[in-house]
Amino acid sequence: MKNTGRKFSLGSKITIFVILTILLSVSGVCILSFIINVNQIDTYFKRLTINNARNFASFVDPDFLKELKEVAQSEEYQALRDRAEEEEDEVIVQDYLKEKGLWERYEEHRQKITTYLNNMSDIEYLYIVVWGGKNATHDMYLVDDYENPVYETGYYELREPEFAGIDPDGEIDPVISNGDWGWLCSGYAPVYDSDGNYICHVGCDVQMEDVMRERRINLFYMILCAVACTVIVFIFAILFANRIIIRPLNEITRAMKKFKPEGTHGYEEAGVIDLDIKKKDEIGEIYEEIHSMQTRIVDYIDDITEIQHDKELAEEDVRNKEKAIGIISRDAYKDSLTGVGNKTAYIKKTNEINEQIRNGFKDFAVVMIDINGLKAVNDNYGHANGDLYIKGCCHIICEVFKHSPVYRIGGDEFAVILTGEDFLIRQSRVKEIREIFAKAYGNEEAEPWARYSASVGMADFAVNDKSVEFVFQRADKQMYEEKEKFKHAPMS
Repeated sequence: MKNTGRKFSLGSKITIFVILTILLSVSGVCILSFIINVNQIDTYFKRLTINNARNFASFVDPDFLKELKEVAQSEEYQALRDRAEEEEDEVIVQDYLKEKGLWERYEEHRQKITTYLNNMSDIEYLYIVVWGGKNATHDMYLVDDYENPVYETGYYELREPEFAGIDPDGEIDPVISNGDWGWLCSGYAPVYDSDGNYICHVGCDVQMEDVMRERRINLFYMILCAVACTVIVFIFAILFANRIIIRPLNEITRAMKKFKPEGTHGYEEAGVIDLDIKKKDEIGEIYEEIHSMQTRIVDYIDDITEIQHDKELAEEDVRNKEKAIGIISRDAYKDSLTGVGNKTAYIKKTNEINEQIRNGFKDFAVVMIDINGLKAVNDNYGHANGDLYIKGCCHIICEVFKHSPVYRIGGDEFAVILTGEDFLIRQSRVKEIREIFAKAYGNEEAEPWARYSASVGMADFAVNDKSVEFVFQRADKQMYEEKEKFKHAPMS
């Protein structure tokens, strides 16, 4: 049979393979390089962040921060702080801290933060913060630089999502995030009192906007470079593949299509392949083998032409007889109405299986199917429509059990012997055919003889079964049990 599908040439396959190979290779190298570069840069900034946080944490006075924390968390201070923020009056907080004897040390810490920031150009923000509990949603700022008003001390700010659920008792690993303040790398070093109790954290933020901008630019150029490299390598690869593989194979293919040996044709008349291919590789070997094979075919045809001519009439007569015998043999085992096996074929098949059972065969099942309502269709709509009803039911059976032999063993009875794939999924096959018959029977818009219905029973071969008949009887019993249920809902 001629293949009418769309041709997908070797050249197309090689082209696609080369494109995918180059693209995946270059893309993989670029992605790997980009990831390594990103990880190295991120690691550098994370170390820079946490090292500065640790460094500044060594400069602070834990006892002072402990006192300031207790004051800032008090209800009295919070009320005063809210008023100072509302009125934008720092003096209110200053006077309160002076009253508590904390102002001078507070100013020292602000000065240290400001000086540290001025000397460390990479750091964007440096501050002291009191983290809430693990499940807290807000954290309190304790000390900041001179860029922030004094009444920011004691201010509770909503915790960033990336720090949700952290344990505030230890060092907080640096995180790179893009929030309200832009791209920042943030890390926090804890401050403890002399008894080892947690007081607060020194927070350090390093600006990452420039880094992220450069990263996007680098990614763009890497993609551009990958595309350019892919195009260049692809062009050279295709030119090479075309010259070494595709072009010679196309020449061989075109020459092979011209090969038509007939009768006493010589090599040239028969179109024996004759190309200037002297490659010492697989393509050269293919060419030599094709050339040798075609010459042998021509020689063989020349040798048998005369003998064949003498035998044609005798062989034709034999073929006609064998064909006639085959038709008679097939008709003897075929049901004339449905085209499936008849009862004679079923008996022959069961005898074969019984012989196999004696040799240890056991992986099969029998499905018994009895058509519902055939008599009503014959009586009410005629036997011609009754035959259509039988054929429709048979078609459903054959479609579901397409990998197993189907037999019509009675007027409205069919048997199926399940082996192979149908046997392995026999339960789902039986469920499927029952659902199809139920749907067809429930289609009240169809003609009565097209509302197909049948009762189905199935049984597997059991260890104590002596023959197929034992399996058939169980399947038949199950079928009749289902038929009794159907009788309570007769065809309308």
